[in-house]
Amino acid sequence: MTCREVAGFLGDYRAGDLEPDLRVRFEAHLALCPECVEYLRSYEATIRLAKGSFGQAGQPLAEQVPPRLVDAILRSLRKPARRGRGSRGR
Repeated sequence: MTCREVAGFLGDYRAGDLEPDLRVRFEAHLALCPECVEYLRSYEATIRLAKGSFGQAGQPLAEQVPPRLVDAILRSLRKPARRGRGSRGR
């Protein structure tokens, strides 16, 4: 298995969805390739950090967002788009 193939199978590997023969080849490659081991670690760290950026598991995102921010976003969506200087139809 090549490093490129390992990168392509990372999601399936983490989910436990690799066929047994592919899993054996994947893990055999990891045993010989420190770069892919590090890539797998960084992939897993990225997933942990992304999940952590949304607060506690099970808590709806809307409860984490300050009401003033929600109001500001909604107000900006209701405003008509501003035209630039060169788009006045002259």
